[in-house]
Amino acid sequence: MREVRVLCILCSLFFTLISCGGAKEIKKEEIFDPEKHLAKADKLVGEREYEEARKLLLEVKNRDTAKKHAPQAQLKLADSYIREGDIEIGIEEYKRFLDLYPDNQYASYAQYQIAMAYYSQIESPDRGSGAAQKALHEFIRLKELYPRNPYREVMGIRVEKAKNVIADGEFMVGEFYYKKESYDAAIERLEGLLKRFPDYKKADNALLLLGRSYKAIKMNDKAKEAFNKLIEKYPASKLAPAAKKEAEKLKD
Repeated sequence: MREVRVLCILCSLFFTLISCGGAKEIKKEEIFDPEKHLAKADKLVGEREYEEARKLLLEVKNRDTAKKHAPQAQLKLADSYIREGDIEIGIEEYKRFLDLYPDNQYASYAQYQIAMAYYSQIESPDRGSGAAQKALHEFIRLKELYPRNPYREVMGIRVEKAKNVIADGEFMVGEFYYKKESYDAAIERLEGLLKRFPDYKKADNALLLLGRSYKAIKMNDKAKEAFNKLIEKYPASKLAPAAKKEAEKLKD
């Protein structure tokens, strides 16, 4: 009888505690919503909270077993690094996207962003030639892999700029060798430049320097060929009169 009484008292105390809010409520597990995670990540990136944004994006990648939102999370991850200024990591993340989802509808976007990441590093012929080489390679890859990409119009202008930066760099090296009287090295650079970029904006300068380099090593036929090409192809050039004088001297 005593045991029954004690049990009743304990039960009474238990229900009293519950009614007074003394018992902790069991929280329901929050339902994973990838779209909300992506939207929140966008907001955090806009606020420059990159690390917090990436935590959400990585969670989407890891938990989205159906792979419906994972590709978008991977792209946003790459975008976040570019926004923060970590160009190389951003490029690697875009490449990872292309490895994982080569047939995704945003594959051309990822490839374009790789090219643009390199393009953004072009500063001048002496500092940006390497970046221009990589940008040109990636733009060509974009054109080959995704011929119907939506960036065709703007890409043409950027390809030309990249080519000019590369060509300017090659010309500077050729000119450097010429001034050092390393004529064979100058010839190699200038010939390569004119072959690779026949429409180079300073092709007349390159031809004049090429002719003078050949002349310096007594290869007069090659020198005349370079001077005459300048005269014929660029008759309005300011350098055409100098090329004529050089060519006439070689006739003697």
